[in-house]
Amino acid sequence: MAPPSNLEPDQGELHSEINMIPLIDVMLVLLIVFIVTVPVITHSIQVQLPHAAATASAPAPEAVRLSVDAQGGFHWNDAAVPDAELMPRLQALAQQVPQPPLHLQGDAAARHERVAMALAAAQRAGIERLVFVTQP
Repeated sequence: MAPPSNLEPDQGELHSEINMIPLIDVMLVLLIVFIVTVPVITHSIQVQLPHAAATASAPAPEAVRLSVDAQGGFHWNDAAVPDAELMPRLQALAQQVPQPPLHLQGDAAARHERVAMALAAAQRAGIERLVFVTQP
């Protein structure tokens, strides 16, 4: 082999290459280990489970829809509700067991102040399940 000359373009440059052979070896070993161990994991102990008598579950409570129209009026399931009657209705709803969810719908033209008022009233009444209804 001839000694390097000054005319060679690669003189003094570093060549960094990733050696893929060890990585491939490790991946093949892991693949073989997983193939061997998967059938061992799927075998389980046979257990005789007890049978429970079928009990009727309580029906889920129907959601209550509280809407705020464009003029700022409140509607409880499509029935108009005065401001003074809103809080007692929310408190009665919060006392129900299980508590039905409250779906809050705000008209796009409604003032945010009225929607925030409904949200604050629901929080003060103790409503735990509140859903904001929007259009997709």
